[in-house]
Parts: sequence; C-alpha cells; structure tokens
Amino acid sequence: MSEPLVVRRETHVSAPPAALFALLTDPEKILRWMGTEAQIEPQPGGLYLVNVTSTRFARGSFREVVPVHRLAYSFGWDGSEEVPPGSSLVEIDLIEEPPNGTLLRLTHTGLPTAEQCEGHAKGWAHYLDRLAEVAAGRDPGPDWWHGQDSQR
Repeated sequence: MSEPLVVRRETHVSAPPAALFALLTDPEKILRWMGTEAQIEPQPGGLYLVNVTSTRFARGSFREVVPVHRLAYSFGWDGSEEVPPGSSLVEIDLIEEPPNGTLLRLTHTGLPTAEQCEGHAKGWAHYLDRLAEVAAGRDPGPDWWHGQDSQR
C-alpha cells in the first residue's frame, strides 16, 4: 500500500502567530501576498475563495478555525476536473517560537496525483515565501504568477 499523496511545508516566520493568522484570514491582508481578490469567512462552514492568479479561483470552505493557532479548509480550483473545489484539504498550524517568531506548518492532502502534489508544492513554496516577506514587514514585489492560467 503506497503512502498517501501529501504536500508538507514548514516555514519559520519573523512575526507572532496573531500577525500570521490575520494575513491568512483577512481578505485585504491576503492580497498583500497572494491573489487579486478574496472572499474569506473564517468560521466553520465559511467560504474560502481566492482569485490566485487573476484567472484561477481557489475555492473551498473552512472546516476548523482556532484563532491564532490553526486553520483547516477544503480546497480546489473552479473549473478543474482533477482538483475540483473542496476536493482536497489544507491544514495550517501556527506554532509560537519565542521571542517573536512562528513556525508555520502546512499540510495539503487529498490531491489526486504526484504531478498535482508537485505543482501544489511549488505553489505553496512560492506563496508561503511571499507571506513570510509580508509578515516581516517587507514588500514581496510583484507576483509573477498573476495572469498565468496554469494549474499548480
């Protein structure tokens, strides 16, 4: 029996968990590091909708919201047969690292193929690096994925 397809990513961020939580759940703050528009309702059953590249919408719903510590939401792409909306699960844990840092641990499960895992791993690496820049008070610069139509 093969191991399930999983994307795992850990990033150390120079910001407290509350600052990261806000960057992950506030629609205006999300746009600082990912996407061109966002509708986020961070409560169980609430909508997760981010226009990631200006042509690709990620859509799902929140399953778990533990303020400043944990988020879990279903995830997929509008118009995708391989990874349709809500077909996978993203879990994000924010673990405080005193004096003023956070370990962000992301786990993305439910992706159907190794190719999808590889593409999403690249996407998460790209966007979590941008998130870390914003959390540290820096401008991540223009997102070169805006306008691209490729799936991650």
